[in-house]
Amino acid sequence: MGSQSRLCDLGSHLVPNLNVLLLIPTGINAAIGGYAGDGLPLVRATAAVADTVITHPNAMNGASLYWSLPNVLYVEGYGLDQVTQGKWNLRPVRQNRIGVILDAAIEPDLALRHRQVIMGAQATLGLNITAIVTTDQPLGVELRSGNSGATWGTIARPDALLRAAQHLLGNQILESQKVDAIAVVARFPDDPDSLALQQYRQGAGVDALAGAEAVISHLIVREFMVPCAHAPALQPLPLDPTVSPLAAAEELGFTFLPCVLVGLSRAPKFVMASHTSYNHHPADLTAQDISVVLSPYSACGGASVLALCRNPQTHLIFVRENMTALDVTPESLGIDGIVVDNYWEALGIITALRSGINPYACRRPWHKHSIYNQHL
Repeated sequence: MGSQSRLCDLGSHLVPNLNVLLLIPTGINAAIGGYAGDGLPLVRATAAVADTVITHPNAMNGASLYWSLPNVLYVEGYGLDQVTQGKWNLRPVRQNRIGVILDAAIEPDLALRHRQVIMGAQATLGLNITAIVTTDQPLGVELRSGNSGATWGTIARPDALLRAAQHLLGNQILESQKVDAIAVVARFPDDPDSLALQQYRQGAGVDALAGAEAVISHLIVREFMVPCAHAPALQPLPLDPTVSPLAAAEELGFTFLPCVLVGLSRAPKFVMASHTSYNHHPADLTAQDISVVLSPYSACGGASVLALCRNPQTHLIFVRENMTALDVTPESLGIDGIVVDNYWEALGIITALRSGINPYACRRPWHKHSIYNQHL
C-alpha cells in the first residue's frame, strides 16, 4: 500500500500518487506503439498528467532515438506480469550498472559498431556500462508469425544466453565489474526483400522482430530477476525515400542499442514482494499502488490486465483507436472498465482521476455510472 515515498503534496495534504501502467503488447501490430518508438509520444504525454508511469521497452524504444523521463519506470514485460500478480515489487534506482551480451553470430564489423555505441553512451550520456561478454555459441534466432498477424520467435541456444548472463552476474568481486541490468544484442536474420519488411517500412505491417525479442528478455528476467532489454543486430537496409515516419527511427545507423542502454540505466530493481511491514521497503512500488491501467481495447488478455482487473483500487481504461492484430476485448473476458475512442480521451480521464474528480461528472448527458440507485 501507499507509503510516504509514494505520496505527493496536494496543498497542505499528502495524498497517494497516481501511478499509471501503460501497456502496448509487443508483436501484435498495434497502431500506436507497434513501430519504431511511435509509442513514446504517448508515454511522454501520460507522464505529464500522472505521478508515475510504468511501461515496458516496447513503448519506449526508438532505436537511436529515446527520451528519458524521471517519472517513467522502464520494466520488462515478464517482470511487469510478476509485479501486477503481486509476486515482485519495483524499487526505483538512481543508476544501474549495465552489462552487455553480444551474440557470437554477430560479424566482427557489426560487433565493432555496437561496441562503439557502448563507448559513446559512456562518454556522452555518462552511462555506467561495466562489462561486455560474447556468447560462447551463436544464439540462433528464428522468427515466426501466425495467421492473426502477431509475431513470435525462438532461439536455438538459450543455454548460451543464460551462460553469458550468469558470467556477467557472477563476476561481482570487483565493484567496477558489478552488473545490475543486462542488455542483449542478438543477431537477427536479414530478409531485406520480404513482403512483411516492405510493409513494415511503409507503416502498414507488423514488427517481425518484436516477438523474438520478448522471448530473449523474458528468459533472462525469469531466470535471474534482473532488468533486461534486447536490441537486434541487423545489417543496414538499402535507402528508401518512401519509408514511413513510423518506421524511420530504425533506418538511422547500424544499431538499435542506444535506447535500450538509456532505458536500462534507470530501470527499477525487481524485489520479492513482502507481505509484512517489517520487510517492506518504503520506496517499493507494488501491484496495489497501480492506480490506472491503460491498454488497447483489442488486447486485454495479457497477464497484467487479468491480474489488475480484480483490484478494486485500479481503474482500467481501454482505447479503441489503438487497433491490434488481436481481438481480445474486455467484454469477451467479462472485464469492467472505461472504454474510450482515443488516447486524448484517456489522458483527460487520468487528469480527472489525479484531481480527485469523478470523470463522468465532466460528460453530458449525465452518465448512468455517475450514481447508483439502491433500493432499501
